[in-house]
Amino acid sequence: MSEPPSTRQTKRNESPRAAAGLRGAMAARLLPQTRFAGPIPWVIAILIALVVVAAAGGLALRNLAETARGDLSNAVTVQIVEADPERRTLETERVAEALAGQDLVRSVRVVPKDELDELLEPWLGESAGSEDLPIPALIDVELSRVAAADEIRALQDYLQESVPGARVDAQSEWLRPVYDALSALQFLALALIALVAFATAAAVWLAARSAFANHSDTVEIIHLLGGTDSQLTGIFQRSVFRDAAFGAVVGLLLGLAAVWLLGQQFEQLDSGMIAGGGLGWTDWFIIGAIPVAGVLLALVTGRITIAVALRKML
Repeated sequence: MSEPPSTRQTKRNESPRAAAGLRGAMAARLLPQTRFAGPIPWVIAILIALVVVAAAGGLALRNLAETARGDLSNAVTVQIVEADPERRTLETERVAEALAGQDLVRSVRVVPKDELDELLEPWLGESAGSEDLPIPALIDVELSRVAAADEIRALQDYLQESVPGARVDAQSEWLRPVYDALSALQFLALALIALVAFATAAAVWLAARSAFANHSDTVEIIHLLGGTDSQLTGIFQRSVFRDAAFGAVVGLLLGLAAVWLLGQQFEQLDSGMIAGGGLGWTDWFIIGAIPVAGVLLALVTGRITIAVALRKML
């Protein structure tokens, strides 16, 4: 027959000699400790790996968007739409001269026809270089600063006076849908990280509750011998730390392997835009902090779970 809660609480608080004898390894030996037992370490490893992949993807997307914005925020393209090749050439030269005299313009480059043909060849085939196909002339314009929308419209109106067929397109506007998609993917990565963190806390909570329930009789005996709640919490926390640390290290290695394989696949695309999504030292520092954060989350969750379970024994 067990003692009333008040008696158990009195023995917790009024048995300093017994508690002193149960400190350290002696109290820990009363509770069986098995390392890497059960699926919890491997569940944590899988969850940490998912967080590493999601974080690396989110950081790469952020870098890609920032690089693209930085490269295109102060650039516009002027198109000369004219079917007659000779007239198109004259209008292109006239527009280039008009642009060179603008304070907002830093540099002007007429895109050579061979370069245009090379860009269109994957879609049009050999007919890309045909004179029968009226391909608009393009002029790449680098601005001295980021221009507002009204400044772009003013530049458009200015060119219309010289060449009515000239059209100014802000390159950043072309990629606005891409920017929106990248932002959505970044939020998706953050949501995945939050869900995985919740799943990790839930897994540790279930594991700690199960471990406490399996050793509830031993916990009661330790209490009767004068063991304190802090001693018992520390014993269970050490077990949680071992399992979480093992799972975090394995998960980090699995996640880094997945990130490396994905990086190799994207490098084969040989695209300048993809190259802007590389990870820097700050990004790798954030990724390296993920397993540390996972272990801390497991420790806090385990401590709270055991503390609540001990209170319920009163």
